[in-house]
Amino acid sequence: MNTYRIGELARQTGCKVETIRFYESVGLLPLPVRGSSGHRLYADADRRRLVFIRRARDLGFSMDDVRALMDLSENGERSAVDGCGLARTHLEQVRAKITALRAMEKVLQRISDDCTDKTRCRLLELFSNS
Repeated sequence: MNTYRIGELARQTGCKVETIRFYESVGLLPLPVRGSSGHRLYADADRRRLVFIRRARDLGFSMDDVRALMDLSENGERSAVDGCGLARTHLEQVRAKITALRAMEKVLQRISDDCTDKTRCRLLELFSNS
């Protein structure tokens, strides 16, 4: 069985040491055993779990969704319906954010296009007018 100190685990998974500690503090990653020197020691299962968490977070899944996905994956409760449901819900949320970002883009583009007058700022006017 391989064991990793936190720095090596961070390098292998692409996570920062602080992120690993955070995931431990919120219960996404179990607290590691400590070696005789007091260093945290992680097993291959911890590395796989951390990669799972990182991939889910990279796709924008919330901490609660990551917990739910891990439960589906780790507790033998693999339910395609539940996993797909989480994916569909997240996709709807992503699409809503994209729509909102496109609307923001249009407003900012209009303001930027109007930035020919160097004596006043249209953006500041927009924020200042009530």
